[in-house]
Amino acid sequence: MDLMTLRDISAIADPIERARAVSRAMTEQQGITEEAARVRRGAIAEAREAGHSLEEIAKALGVTPGRVSQMRKGPAAKAPAPPVSQDPKVIVQRALPTDPATRGSASLFLTEAERQGITPGRRMLYVGVEPASDHVAACLHVQAGDEVIARRKMMTANDIPVRIATSYFRADLFTGTRIAEPEFVSPSLQAALTALGYAFGHAEETLTARPATRFEADTLALDPGEWVVQVLRASYSTEGTPVHTLETICAATRHIFTIGQVGGLDEF
Repeated sequence: MDLMTLRDISAIADPIERARAVSRAMTEQQGITEEAARVRRGAIAEAREAGHSLEEIAKALGVTPGRVSQMRKGPAAKAPAPPVSQDPKVIVQRALPTDPATRGSASLFLTEAERQGITPGRRMLYVGVEPASDHVAACLHVQAGDEVIARRKMMTANDIPVRIATSYFRADLFTGTRIAEPEFVSPSLQAALTALGYAFGHAEETLTARPATRFEADTLALDPGEWVVQVLRASYSTEGTPVHTLETICAATRHIFTIGQVGGLDEF
């Protein structure tokens, strides 16, 4: 990046575009500098093979012999990154399908964790409307991008983040109800839905393992490369109305999923 190039960039009126131009020029300059250093290392090596001493090369370049030695070695090697710890910070069990008695409690997570001797915690991250993703829209029988009510909270076990659970509801059915109000619903979400006249009919649960999104990795404090397990539960009333879609994002290394079988139908 020569002086003329820098002057041209300085003349760009838009400050954001000017900053972008500088960043591009600096990146290009870095690449040229690294390539030039590589060529110089090769030239010094050839000169040494031809019988020239470090003192001779240093005198020709106008530097000290010690500096020539540094040029020959190139940039200092970076220390290897520490290995990702494979030891789980905490292990929480998550039963699939969920036991009805546990599902009907004040909090599924609090009930499960307490049974496992884990100190549970939870806090609300967000309550409001947001556009429905493809899979949430399919569960709620709306169009992708339609506004739905989201209730997003984070769960901790022994003060370690383990899950992000988001309940989704159709805005046309639940706007103006307790479901759309901030904070937790008392005595429970199940009781509020029953009070609104919805009787549970059936539910479908889907489990998917995938890489974490940036938001999920940051919120759950995941190590680089850690995956999550997404449990998607779509619940419908006795009349087939899509009432509640629950998306639970679990830190994969902090969970064990126990899978139940339908009574009397198990086989080898």
